[in-house]
Amino acid sequence: MVVLKGIPVILSPELLYALAQMGHGDEIVLADANFPSSSVCAAGPREIRADGHGIPELLEAILQLLPLDAFVESPAMVMELVEKHKDEKLPTPVWDKYQRLLDASEEQKVSIQKIERFAFYERAKKAFAVVATGEKALYGNLILKKGVISSGQ
Repeated sequence: MVVLKGIPVILSPELLYALAQMGHGDEIVLADANFPSSSVCAAGPREIRADGHGIPELLEAILQLLPLDAFVESPAMVMELVEKHKDEKLPTPVWDKYQRLLDASEEQKVSIQKIERFAFYERAKKAFAVVATGEKALYGNLILKKGVISSGQ
């Protein structure tokens, strides 16, 4: 448990340390329970466990501390539905939750980019860290790209 003023208690010391170490342009993956976090992390990223926590509540806490990259079209990315799920029109209500949290935390509108499944895995292998969560929503995976802290923040 984090016992500092102003730090959301859902953020573990390990996750806080990773967020602090990230530089401009570094990416962090918030991985759902079905994501192959340990396999992806074998390729390089640090694996951080957040078992039992959902991505929306982690995202809300992270956005209090992590600036998103304002120099890219979309600093937030999700895994695109596979063709079968597109054909079935599988709903992804968790994406709406992400959008609401992003809209509430950012000064400018943040659009969420969709990345093809295998391209998402490859991008995750290059991330700074992968946070393995207990999120059960299908297509709940989310990548965030860190921005900069200005002198006014």
